[in-house]
Amino acid sequence: MPVEMPVEMPVEWWAWAAVMLAVAAMLAVDLFLHRDNHVIGFREAAIWSGIWVAAGLLFGVVLWWWQGGETAGTYFAGYLIEKALSIDNVFVFALIFTYFAVPAAYQHKVLFWGVIGALVFRLAFIFVGAELLETFFWTAYLFEAFLIYTGYTMAFRHGQQTPPDRNPVVRLVRRVVPTDPAYHGDRFFTRADGRRVATLLFVVLIAVEATDLIFAIDSVAAILAITTNTFVVWTANAFAILGLRSLYFCLAGLLRRFVHLHYGLAVLLAFAGVKLILSETPVGKLPIPLTLGVIVVTIGTSIAWSLITTRGTDAALTEASRDNSPAESDTSSPTPAPGGDR
Repeated sequence: MPVEMPVEMPVEWWAWAAVMLAVAAMLAVDLFLHRDNHVIGFREAAIWSGIWVAAGLLFGVVLWWWQGGETAGTYFAGYLIEKALSIDNVFVFALIFTYFAVPAAYQHKVLFWGVIGALVFRLAFIFVGAELLETFFWTAYLFEAFLIYTGYTMAFRHGQQTPPDRNPVVRLVRRVVPTDPAYHGDRFFTRADGRRVATLLFVVLIAVEATDLIFAIDSVAAILAITTNTFVVWTANAFAILGLRSLYFCLAGLLRRFVHLHYGLAVLLAFAGVKLILSETPVGKLPIPLTLGVIVVTIGTSIAWSLITTRGTDAALTEASRDNSPAESDTSSPTPAPGGDR
């Protein structure tokens, strides 16, 4: 039988337009303030993280006033899930930037355009996924199996990432698009031997986008297990993703301490799958306060467990995060790709 989801008030086109304009305005402000490609320090990243989190929470309050507590509760649940999964994104982004020796001054630009791509991909996934769940009841079983399997792989196969330059999408782009295996300032394209070619920074952007595409499937599926209201799902994703760049620069120096976070994320994905299963049984959908409680307790416990386990093992981590340690390489000269242009 079809998946039973909360009944929400319909969202008019003007609400979509208003949110799209607000997101575009925030991205424009961010781009304007970082147009000089300066290295983002911990203090600046922390301030911006606070701004993005405040914007996300404020939108939830507006949603509560506009459409009620049930809808706002599903938004906050989706926002927390996406925010938690974003931390795992940060791990992989740090790996990509380190692998390709991306100069610190250019990392924000890659993440900025990566976020725009993430918003577009998620919007497409959300509409397709919600339509499938509403039209074909059996797709719920596929979502359940996918979420539980993803949770299992995150718990027991975490850290087995494919090297960035071996990503199939990155390899395809390098075959199709002429590429110069070096950085040329902050440019994604340049001219070499009279022809227009992509720079190594463009390859890095593709690696980030391809990685986020995989994460998008996980996060969108997890939120669709809570609600099929496309407006709520996309806004939860959008406001969580807007702070992804600042989150990276805040946490990049502390990532080694989050050694058990992947267990918490695995539990959340499995919980989303179980929640979707229960919605098809006499038990019905779980109360939103219970869902929020599980998310907060799970993430809080995994972070606390990680910090306690790694306490005193690396005294330089706090200083590293303050100095913004990731990939502080020289920005004045081109940096070759690892192992050359493969």
